[in-house]
Amino acid sequence: MKLVRQFMSACALCLWATLPAHAEISVPITHLIVEEPAPPVLSNLDPIPGDLGEAGAHVALKDNATTGRFMGHNYTLDVARVPEGDDPLATARSALANAPFLLIDAPADVVTAIADLPEAAGKLLFNVGSEDPALRSDACRANLLHTAPSLSMRTDALVQFFVKKRWSDIVMIRGQNPKDLAYAAAMERSLAKFRLDLAASKDWGFDADMRRNAAQEVPLFTQEFGDYDALVVADEIHDFGRYILYNTWEARPVTGSEGLTAVTWAPVVEQWGAAQLQSRFEEHAERPMRPEDYAAWTAIRAIGEAVTRAGSGDPATLRAFMLSDDFELAGFKGRPLTFRQWNGQLRQPIPLVHARALVANAPLEGFLHQRTELDTLGLDEPESQCTAFAN
Repeated sequence: MKLVRQFMSACALCLWATLPAHAEISVPITHLIVEEPAPPVLSNLDPIPGDLGEAGAHVALKDNATTGRFMGHNYTLDVARVPEGDDPLATARSALANAPFLLIDAPADVVTAIADLPEAAGKLLFNVGSEDPALRSDACRANLLHTAPSLSMRTDALVQFFVKKRWSDIVMIRGQNPKDLAYAAAMERSLAKFRLDLAASKDWGFDADMRRNAAQEVPLFTQEFGDYDALVVADEIHDFGRYILYNTWEARPVTGSEGLTAVTWAPVVEQWGAAQLQSRFEEHAERPMRPEDYAAWTAIRAIGEAVTRAGSGDPATLRAFMLSDDFELAGFKGRPLTFRQWNGQLRQPIPLVHARALVANAPLEGFLHQRTELDTLGLDEPESQCTAFAN
């Protein structure tokens, strides 16, 4: 028996010696968060978590480490916050000096300014915060990939639902915050894309406390819409939209920023193994996962998947692999996630949800595309004016 054990041990050592050696790879990542002033809202029911986005990045780092520790890959994460009024470019320069991979949660103009820094040349940046469609079009940058969806991806998803339900008579209430106006503009483009018309729209101009006045003001405000199929609320700062539901003159579905919403991620997404990610996130952050968390999670997981598959920590090598047909990421959304080769946008399904359940997962059945149905959401290659990815 002793000889048998010695023989088996010797065989095991021989087998171990024949296995390919894994190169030690260090993958330093920085998550840059530019803090913005919070807009005034009518309700404080939804406080913004202090670790928004950051928590998703940390969960993804743990996920990468699960595989990385066996492969000799060492992932590290540094979070750099830029307080209101401070210079984000100075912080970005410092971050880029220490890490070749940078997640950016900032307004679109700041994102492009960072991507244009000399220190960003040869580095790989991920936009995890801005949904501005211009970043995927004429303002794109070759060193910048996007795991946050564009506004048009979200509005396209919702309009596909309108078409599926044969809701052709659409009206809209617009808030006056810049984010509200950007959402409204994206919605109008999506309606035109899928050959629907916006029958009527109104600007929200109330500054009264709707907690006391909604039942009186909202019916009168919406009365002149007459009959319609669905009401879109453009209220991306979640100021007044909650008071529109059940207070309209006509009893019709409320959609957009409230009611039926198109989001990157929500606590009600539990299919396709998503419950596992939800559970791990809540264990870490002690709160539900939000879209900002998911965008940061997918960015770091994309890095981890590319490092594992390509066996490299070089940003140029990983960028080329991420944009190739060989890359795909399991994102708990029912389909593999891939990057668009013409503008660096991460293809991903967009859940349509309300507060209590998942209603649908766009792209919806029947919306076809010669490449992948996921390209029916957002800027398709002929629609994008991005030229930075041409080579």
